[in-house]
Amino acid sequence: MAKMGLDRHTLLVAAAEIADESGLDSLTLAALAQKLKVRSPSLYNHVNGLPDLRAALTVHCIRLLVETTRDAVIGKTGDDAILSLCGAYLRFARSRPGLYEAFYKVNTQRHEELESAKQELLNLFLRIMEPYGLGETETLHAIRGLRSLLHGFASLEQHGGFQMDLKVDESLEYVLRAFLEGLHTSKKPIHK
Repeated sequence: MAKMGLDRHTLLVAAAEIADESGLDSLTLAALAQKLKVRSPSLYNHVNGLPDLRAALTVHCIRLLVETTRDAVIGKTGDDAILSLCGAYLRFARSRPGLYEAFYKVNTQRHEELESAKQELLNLFLRIMEPYGLGETETLHAIRGLRSLLHGFASLEQHGGFQMDLKVDESLEYVLRAFLEGLHTSKKPIHK
């Protein structure tokens, strides 16, 4: 029988806290049970083991990221929307390092909720790219590029990869401005 007050959402919030405090690899069923003050077998009322917990945590992360970035772009279009989304994305990665780690260590197995959450994030990126009129394939290339840029910055920053005496946010703004300039000039298809 499940402990009163313990549900899947409470479990995910606690799992995210463990990941943020100590890194995703520190998230085990034993550590989660200890944090929740329950016995490990009680967790199986809500998750089917560690792989299921991590997949659910990834879904939780993506949904929070969608919510955060969607809120940042409300009422904005074009360059303003992209810059706002990027700022929100990086603030999320900085403030939730372990949870963000779950995002890029996405479970490669098919998981219906995970596919749905990933589609939500893609749809948000698709909407903010609409004003550029790039066409379907080029828009997807641009989204991949932007996500790679954001993830590269987030990942390098989390792992101490920026050692030069330059402000990371200034570097990010420089690269984003160059990316946006490229969007404004690349209205033609890239394939022959």
